[in-house]
Amino acid sequence: MPGNKPNHKPVSKPARQLLFSEALQHKRLTPTKINPQTSPPLNESTAMPDKDQSTTMDRILQEITTVSRRIEGMDTSITSLTLETKSMRSDIAGFQSRVTGLEQCMGSLETQINTSQV
Repeated sequence: MPGNKPNHKPVSKPARQLLFSEALQHKRLTPTKINPQTSPPLNESTAMPDKDQSTTMDRILQEITTVSRRIEGMDTSITSLTLETKSMRSDIAGFQSRVTGLEQCMGSLETQINTSQV
């Protein structure tokens, strides 16, 4: 028949990859062997057996957790440093006002000395 269309819609490549990876996980399918001379190399996660994959995933999760904790620690340090900086700025402003006050006192004393010497 002319214009005969298949009953299924084409599946996008990411959807196919997702379906295949789900099939691998649920049915424990093993990918077919690939000739390394004619095919591009597999990435590390695809080439590993299930046990090695889960061990690698555990290590990756541990690394992510470690990095996350370090980031949280850095965030705490940054917050602490920010508070210290604000405190120092406040101290500096206080010192500057004291210096201004001392300069005014010195100016006043200088004026008194000059007028008393006359």
